Amino acid sequence: MRNRRSALAAVATAASLALTLSACGQNSEGGSEEDKGGPEGATIGIAMPTKSSERWIADGNNVVKDLQSKGYKTKLVYGEDDPDQQVAQIENLITQGVKALIVASIDNKSMNNVLQQAKDADIPVISYDRLILGTENVGYYASFDNEKVGELQGDYILDKLGLKDGSEKGPFNIELFAGSNDDNNTRYFFQGAMNALKPYIDKKQLVVRSGQTELNQVTTLRWDGGTAQKRMDDILTSSYKTGRVDAVLSPYDGISIGILSALKSDDYGSKSKPLPIVTGQDAEVASVKSIIAGQQSMTVYKDTRELAKVATNMVDALLNDKEPEVNDTKTYHNGAKVVPAYLLEPVAVDEENYQEVVVDSGYIKESDLK
Repeated sequence: MRNRRSALAAVATAASLALTLSACGQNSEGGSEEDKGGPEGATIGIAMPTKSSERWIADGNNVVKDLQSKGYKTKLVYGEDDPDQQVAQIENLITQGVKALIVASIDNKSMNNVLQQAKDADIPVISYDRLILGTENVGYYASFDNEKVGELQGDYILDKLGLKDGSEKGPFNIELFAGSNDDNNTRYFFQGAMNALKPYIDKKQLVVRSGQTELNQVTTLRWDGGTAQKRMDDILTSSYKTGRVDAVLSPYDGISIGILSALKSDDYGSKSKPLPIVTGQDAEVASVKSIIAGQQSMTVYKDTRELAKVATNMVDALLNDKEPEVNDTKTYHNGAKVVPAYLLEPVAVDEENYQEVVVDSGYIKESDLK
């Protein structure tokens, strides 16, 4: 990454002109040609997974805003959960001469060839929130402590069931859901949760009536709420003709909403059949509303405004011949190398602290929760 300035200067004019995306149905946001630009007028490519989740829309907007505040131009694209489309978008960004890439991958194993193209063009790559696997051509990783996310979810279930501190209560029925099998974070979320829950499953204080306890049995492709709803419907039909579900481990708010829809269709939420504890992640508006209404039990808040700052600071450091700040150099091995990471801390949120954590901080507007 040393001595980039002369190379960047040579292509500054071309970079300033390449502001319009023309292939693969790309969506773009970025600075005009009048923007000052960062080092030598650099343009940064940002590839996000989908606009179907408010979380990723916010991430894209925050990254754009932070980069532009540092004087960079930006090109933002969304792959709409299509790995091939995302790869084509990144190829197009490389062709247009971006000077760095921030990538939140859809399929973390589909990037090898396109990131080799980035390497050949001397374009550094920041893996954003989802670690890209199987390639040495990932410079840094910006994310949260993903195992901690799962631990917060598992600990919350144990606490609300009164199982902590050596209690012999139970047995309670629990069902387990995990994220998409092509997202590396899924493994960390599930591992963290099971660190908390498995000892109680082993002691039969928690019982998984469906028998589905292995990660490969409980994943939810593309984190899709409809897929989760169907699986919860099937579990209720096959395993709960008698008895009730006391808790559901859900890794993400969109999945939680699907699970709750299935439960309510089976008369959960009535006076005679209370809803189980249902976890979540990302503090999306719909789920915070659900928490306020007494339906979803909790979510894990991850301040993506801070994550955007981490990623943009990494880019800024690299393009100014500096070492990006990291706080983890051991945990995240992507199959080809350990990727240096900066991890932020997640926070558990429920009806008791949502106001302080997500509203008073400005993450969600009070008016959005009306």
